[in-house]
Amino acid sequence: MARKSLGRIEGILLALFLVLLVVVAVVTIGGRFWWFPPLASEHGKAIDTLFTVTLIITGTVFVLVQLFLAFLVVRYSGGENRRAAYQIENRMLEVVWTIVPAVILTSLIVSGGRLWSRIQISGPPKDAFEVEVWGEQFRWTFRYPGKDGKFGRTDPKLISTENPLGIDKNDPASKDDIFFFAGEENLHIPVNKPVVVYLRSKDVLHSFYVPQFRVKQDAVPGMVTRTWFVATKKGEYEIACAELCGLGHYMMRGVMVVEDEKDVQDWLKDQLTVADVLP
Repeated sequence: MARKSLGRIEGILLALFLVLLVVVAVVTIGGRFWWFPPLASEHGKAIDTLFTVTLIITGTVFVLVQLFLAFLVVRYSGGENRRAAYQIENRMLEVVWTIVPAVILTSLIVSGGRLWSRIQISGPPKDAFEVEVWGEQFRWTFRYPGKDGKFGRTDPKLISTENPLGIDKNDPASKDDIFFFAGEENLHIPVNKPVVVYLRSKDVLHSFYVPQFRVKQDAVPGMVTRTWFVATKKGEYEIACAELCGLGHYMMRGVMVVEDEKDVQDWLKDQLTVADVLP
């Protein structure tokens, strides 16, 4: 009798814990205390929608499963005279719990795939503003293509203290390029215009991350990756590294300045070019 009572009490305690877990999760997630920062990009709304739909679906499943488990723990708590029973199979139940999740997951994958395709495969408009961002422990370096709109050739063998990106100064396309040493200057881009960011790394994996734009793309050593977006609000935004890149990862940050295109072009005209810095 004592053992039966103990099993009943343990079942109730576990059920209460599960209910408390559900309440805390719903209040925390539903209250959005940790939610994304205010949106400041054109395609970010689609990303937020996809994230919200996924969260609602998975959150609903989590709540139902935990509450159902709490009910079962109390309803079928063990006793001395109760024998365990099992069912070999239930084909209808197995079909349902296979097809329903498959349909939901396929729908989410298709929606996410379309968005990914629009951003990464379809590519930006031809008149997009281009900039190159280099990651290195533990700073960001920026390079602009200059008046000709072309980036000059780079070669790792040419990297030096004076030429940190290994720019080939003999390449005609590099003469008007504008670059800054690691950690110097902010990244200036125009508002309400497509911006293409070409990402490169000098050492390890880094990840270019601007939360307000819902933009995150890895910078991989030995290759050039790309992302693009349209900033819709002027202001200053933090550029973080979302990849653990070493002991100084915590301090790898930069500032992105979003302003009118005319202001960006005026600012670029005042900067030194490769021809000035690397004569």
